Amino acid sequence: MLIAFGDKLIFTVFVIALVFAMRNFLKEAEVFSPDNVLGYIGEISRFHRIQGSRGLVEAAEYLMKELERAGVRAELIEDVYDGKKWHLTLASPIAWDLVYGEVEIEGEKLTTTKTPLLVMAHSPPGRAEGEVLHIERDEYWEKAEGKIVLVGQKWYENYRKANEAGAKAFIAYRKGTGSAFPYIGLFLTKKDLEWAKIPAVAFSEKLAGRIIGKLKKGESIRIKIEVDTAISGEQKLPMVFARVGKPPYLLFTAHLCHPTPGANDNASGSAMLVELARLLSELYREDFRIGFAFLWVPEHLGTQAFVATLKDFEDYYAVINLDMVGGSEDRSSSTIMVIRTPLSRFSIISGLLEYFIGLANSQGESFGGSPLPKMKIKSYPYEMGSDHDVFNIFGVPAVMPITWPDRFYHSSEDTIEKISKDSLEIIGKAVLATAISLAKADKGELERFVRAFAMKYLGELGMEHELEIGEKLVMKGLARDSKFLGLEIGHPFEFEPWIRWEKKGLVSARSVRQIDREKGEELAKLMEDRKFMVLLHELLMLGEILPEELAYRALEEEYGKFDKEKLEKALEILETLGWISQ
Repeated sequence: MLIAFGDKLIFTVFVIALVFAMRNFLKEAEVFSPDNVLGYIGEISRFHRIQGSRGLVEAAEYLMKELERAGVRAELIEDVYDGKKWHLTLASPIAWDLVYGEVEIEGEKLTTTKTPLLVMAHSPPGRAEGEVLHIERDEYWEKAEGKIVLVGQKWYENYRKANEAGAKAFIAYRKGTGSAFPYIGLFLTKKDLEWAKIPAVAFSEKLAGRIIGKLKKGESIRIKIEVDTAISGEQKLPMVFARVGKPPYLLFTAHLCHPTPGANDNASGSAMLVELARLLSELYREDFRIGFAFLWVPEHLGTQAFVATLKDFEDYYAVINLDMVGGSEDRSSSTIMVIRTPLSRFSIISGLLEYFIGLANSQGESFGGSPLPKMKIKSYPYEMGSDHDVFNIFGVPAVMPITWPDRFYHSSEDTIEKISKDSLEIIGKAVLATAISLAKADKGELERFVRAFAMKYLGELGMEHELEIGEKLVMKGLARDSKFLGLEIGHPFEFEPWIRWEKKGLVSARSVRQIDREKGEELAKLMEDRKFMVLLHELLMLGEILPEELAYRALEEEYGKFDKEKLEKALEILETLGWISQ
């Protein structure tokens, strides 16, 4: 008994030593400067970074200069926006620039000088004057001819209806924006320009509410709209890319696009990426087990353009996507979310990131002496909505730290004054510590962490569901981690795959509409529930590695019950288009 106790004591001391060794990586990350990030945010947010615009190109050129100043060698990879080209499964929007926009309503004049978000991104030019019709129900479209229509949802679909109904102009608003002007993009293609003719503007919820209130009282509201935009043959699609060290690479990415100011979304992620590139280029050593890569792209479209150029995905171990990392100055209103890799792409990158975010997120002490959190944090199973999606689809595990909710999201009020320095510091240091630990943690130390996180992850799944396939997928993910990091853990289970993903990339109802409008509308109805998008994409990823029955079972182990018939209908649509085969 004494010997057993002694062995247990030695083991406990060993584990404690390993824990403290991991914590030391956060100390090394103290060099991260949130003040530097704030400076970059201020500069990036000056550019009106609409996809297909000159402002986006200018923002990329600014990044190139800043990286050169920081001693980071980067290259500017260029594709095109021309309204015709397909970047895998996503159609390019038109090359478009805002020149000027103006709205006159009841003696008040609104202009793009105050906020360029007044004009909807990719709106055709045009002038219109007429009475406002608020579209409350579908039957209202019968009265839309010769009117200026006001719409609060499904803007692209309703913009098309407005054109087809003979409306003079289109006004969009979004609930929850208050007095801010919302960012709403039409992302029109050349094919869309065959029917898209009328100018489109965006109003604040407050202004739209005032108009709607008067219309309900029976008053007539007349508006004069002037939109001057330039639609050209093509514009550069810029991708800024840099690498430090040798493969395999941990890739950091952030989307550069969105309108000015767009401070949190996503000048914050783009700015943090500059600081990380600067620091990791200085910290890199030849004995690191991984190198680092950095990518700034237009959201989704640019990522798909980038992965289309990659010849060897084996050079890339994992991805950390930085999107909306600026939180909120009001800590109570925002949560740091860690979006884990999907079960089909399980990796310890999720565990390391949430571990270091937890360590970095502390201030003061509880009554028992334990650290208290600065901000709310929570880890979530895989969710979609940013560039991590594309990398997961192509087999590279990708995670995302993001702050949500943000009441200034996609609006003219997303300014640098709203950015939380605490959020930048917590996420920035945690991401840097994750990179350093992957690069140089002791093998035994890293393997201990891997086992602990795998047990935690499976334990969380097992609390809700009986696990059968999940354990095997975790072991398969750990085997991939081991291959890249030189570990000895996991097992590469091999199954007979059910699905061949012939046309790989994000599945978008809008893209499907470009090919087959009827099937696109059908898919859009299925995708009205955002969770359905996650389920569909994860099912496709699972189907690439598992038989049909096991893929559905794994999906249920990960997310719980779902509507299998809806998923089968979506698969049928994709198979008809030739995007998948079973």
